[in-house]
Amino acid sequence: MTRLPKIEVIGVPLDLGSGRRGVDMGPSAVRIARLGNRLESLGYTVTDRGDIRHPVLETRPVGDPRKKYIRDIARVCRQLFRTSAAALNSGAIPIVIGGDHSVAAGSVAASSASARHRRRALALLWIDAHADMNTPSTSPTGNVHGMPLAALLGGEPAELGCIGESAPAVRPERVALVGIRSLDAQEKGLIRNSGVHVFTMTDIDRLGLATVTQRALALILKGRADLHVSLDLDACDPAIAPGVGTAVRGGLSYREAHMLLEMVADTGRLRALDLVEVNPTLDMHNATAELAVELALSALGQRLL
Repeated sequence: MTRLPKIEVIGVPLDLGSGRRGVDMGPSAVRIARLGNRLESLGYTVTDRGDIRHPVLETRPVGDPRKKYIRDIARVCRQLFRTSAAALNSGAIPIVIGGDHSVAAGSVAASSASARHRRRALALLWIDAHADMNTPSTSPTGNVHGMPLAALLGGEPAELGCIGESAPAVRPERVALVGIRSLDAQEKGLIRNSGVHVFTMTDIDRLGLATVTQRALALILKGRADLHVSLDLDACDPAIAPGVGTAVRGGLSYREAHMLLEMVADTGRLRALDLVEVNPTLDMHNATAELAVELALSALGQRLL
């Protein structure tokens, strides 16, 4: 019998990158949904590392309005980088619970460093309604949760792009975005010129989720590569994930979301998982946190039979 890797849960109750309050309570909501206990039921040994220390929005200056609270966000992401890197170096799979999606600047950088140490490439599957590839010069809001992927690819904001051991944290040909359906006007040009692989909801409608996922994983997992999955719960349709800050209609259905994560598990390459943008203040009976836990279980091998 193959021994399962350890799992370390890391909470990051950060909402400085979001334009809407509440995602700072996401880690608590996901823990209330019994993430640790349910992973243990699959046979994993789970350690909860608690929450990364984070500043409270009301006590901090906004700073540059093109990249609000960037210094504080970068400080939290650097701390997350160290905590995630330690988990990976011990052989564990870090599950990072946000918080807004800006936290991925720290978690993905840690996976990148781990992959280099293992002489592997890093493959990044970004499951989201949004591309998060704005920069301070293109963002219409200045909210940093719309910028982390741009930084991880070597762009701005530089405060996030320099986290870790080298930049860029991931190569564009190793990045696949799935579930995209809401892009800002100037962001579209950045995406077209970036070299990343993008699969919109229109692609999923035309081709089917299984085909899209198969193609995405085949593209980014060529050769020796570790897989980092960064899951924004707003990738799912608001009918099943109402508790997110930037809900967009027309998202993944319940079974589509599970199939996607089940296919991730089938690769045997998953090294790290982000669960972000759960906002309990907008949720109904903790349904979105419950869904986040269920999808994590699918990504880590739970099967219907």
